[in-house]
Amino acid sequence: MKRIDLKKASVARSNTIRDINRQIVLNFVREKGPISRADIARETNLQRSTISLIVGELRNIGLIDEVYGDSSGGRPPALLTLPTSQPIAIGVDLGTKRTVIATCDLTGRIINRAEFPTDRSAKRTTTLIVDHVQSYLDMNGGSIEGIGISIPALVDSKRRSIRYSPHFEWQDPQIVDALEKATGISVTVDNDANAAAMAELWFGRPEIQGVRDFVLVYIENGIGTGIVLDGQIYRGRGGVAGEFGHMRIGTDAPVACPTGSRECWEAFASERAALARYKRTSNGDKASSITFSTVIQRAFDGDQRAVDALRQTAEFIGIGVANLIQGLSPDAIVIGGEFVEAWAIISQTINDSVRRVVCNGVPSARIIPSTLGKNPTLMGAFSLVLANKFASVSI
Repeated sequence: MKRIDLKKASVARSNTIRDINRQIVLNFVREKGPISRADIARETNLQRSTISLIVGELRNIGLIDEVYGDSSGGRPPALLTLPTSQPIAIGVDLGTKRTVIATCDLTGRIINRAEFPTDRSAKRTTTLIVDHVQSYLDMNGGSIEGIGISIPALVDSKRRSIRYSPHFEWQDPQIVDALEKATGISVTVDNDANAAAMAELWFGRPEIQGVRDFVLVYIENGIGTGIVLDGQIYRGRGGVAGEFGHMRIGTDAPVACPTGSRECWEAFASERAALARYKRTSNGDKASSITFSTVIQRAFDGDQRAVDALRQTAEFIGIGVANLIQGLSPDAIVIGGEFVEAWAIISQTINDSVRRVVCNGVPSARIIPSTLGKNPTLMGAFSLVLANKFASVSI
């Protein structure tokens, strides 16, 4: 039983039940549409008159469209779906290598997309982001309702502030303020792993939709984790929970993490670690042009050194995952990032490593690749805007 926090508690308003029913109807349309009013009534046990009233309200504010299905001889059935006619959100996926900026409709479908190399200067990167966002606003005539930013950094999402990015050594970059000042539109920001976890929660495929407790492990140049407990992102004090990439799991890793340590998880299990292992065995082939994508491609082309580098790294991914399972006991662990492209090569190694490390009697968890592909963080940026639409509907 969940204890009520009396410092944050508020009494129910007279229309609380109506608000909840509105959210239920909207989310049935989101997850199962096109769907009829009759089907929603059967699924929810709400009265048809109540559903019709709610549908009318949601159509008036543009959150539901009505389409007609195939006729079986009589009048075509009226079906409810989400509107896809115009962009509603802008997502900014600020990555360690590239920044992607895109617009999406209410379903999360990408409409416009652009990208550029992320500059190590916070000021220059901010200027590029503002310019791209402004061009999308000019293009879309006022339909954009919010902007979401996903970034590999310590983020206080409640205060909508970026505190520190270890990779870039950015201290309090004023990206959110600059965007809001330039556009006049509300900006939401979160750590990239939290954003990706939110995307899995709200827009993931059936493998993850019914899971209430899971951890999203996002592996890129570093490692971040987004923790979902009882269907909510767990952020902890100051919003910085989930920094498991810096938990100590060994010594003398192949690379140092951004803080200089060769003992933490991301120093053993990141893309950079796999790339370092490959270059170490590549007979002098240490050219800077070799990327992590190159290693994956060479592994699938039969380069045993590339296979070994990926699997050695997967061993350490498994060790960290095992620690998450023992500490949090989630239903599932979701792996995101470009490592997903090599899932056929590394998945068995990860699972074997987890089995060796997890103590007897500790329930294991399903370990699956992100259901949103190798780049769930863009969907995460969208989710920072869209989830608010589905979680709180105001009329």
